Amino acid sequence: MNPLLKSLAPLALAAAAASGAHAADFPIKDKVVSIVVPFAAGGPTDRVARDLAEALRKPLGATVVVDNAAGAGGTIGANKVAKAQPDGHTVLLHHIGMSTQPALYRKLPFKTMEDFEFLGLVNDVPMTLIGRPTLPASNFAELRSWMNANKGKVNLANAGLGAASHLCGLMFMEAMQFDMTTVPYKGTGPAMTDLLGGQVDLMCDQTTNTSGQIEAKKVKAFGVTTAKRLTTPALKDLPTLQEVGLKGFEVTIWHGMYAPKGTPAATLKKLNDALKIALKDPEFVKKQEALGAVVVTDKRVEPAEHKKFVAAEIAKWGPVIKKAGVYAD
Repeated sequence: MNPLLKSLAPLALAAAAASGAHAADFPIKDKVVSIVVPFAAGGPTDRVARDLAEALRKPLGATVVVDNAAGAGGTIGANKVAKAQPDGHTVLLHHIGMSTQPALYRKLPFKTMEDFEFLGLVNDVPMTLIGRPTLPASNFAELRSWMNANKGKVNLANAGLGAASHLCGLMFMEAMQFDMTTVPYKGTGPAMTDLLGGQVDLMCDQTTNTSGQIEAKKVKAFGVTTAKRLTTPALKDLPTLQEVGLKGFEVTIWHGMYAPKGTPAATLKKLNDALKIALKDPEFVKKQEALGAVVVTDKRVEPAEHKKFVAAEIAKWGPVIKKAGVYAD
């Protein structure tokens, strides 16, 4: 053996052994596991993260906390995890934005498919197409007729560039082959306020934000964005947008968990095992149902399937965003 290689061999073995020891010791005693949320506290993703943190504590045998690292459409928090120590103690909870950032941002400080370990999906949140209460349409057929009679005058609210409502709106315009004036707001709250007040015509947003308004009949509801009808009382009578003629229209706001690239395989397995247990926790499931979310139980809880799913979502959203020609940078 080359003398230099011979002298380095013990060091390499020691490093490998140390790495294995750290993986075996995860989680390290008295060290917290931080779930980084790339959005502000109090929002839908933050609520999911706090419920998940509670459900993960027991199977991980560690204190799990939420770290809000908001800004730049979720890219600051995602980059924080991409650059974090790959020891399992810093993970990311991100929504559909994980798959839209590559198209929305021409310069990202990380590579979505290369700089993360995929741990599994957490939930799916359906969306609804709603309109102002004074809109002269009571079903989708009437809405389509009204839109055709008002070309150039229809506007569509969203909660800001890259928000779930923005993405859903882009797909809706694409599916309808109909240009609308998009009206971005600084959050769902002000967008919903103006919709209720009749200042804007339409919005497509998560059930976590719209179910109460629909149930109280404060807005007009025209359809859900899922492949099948929903079963929740407030939404069970709404058709899917596929039913009413928008072939292939399906948008759900999913959440997934990620670790920094290079996290040891043994640590990744412990994280994934804990996630699977958390997703079956009755209290966690109950809390998600209360938010209008559906906990993932299919093969997307497996890391490889999670990664495959995100790749498919990138392929799905890229052309829609590029056609719109709207970028976040």
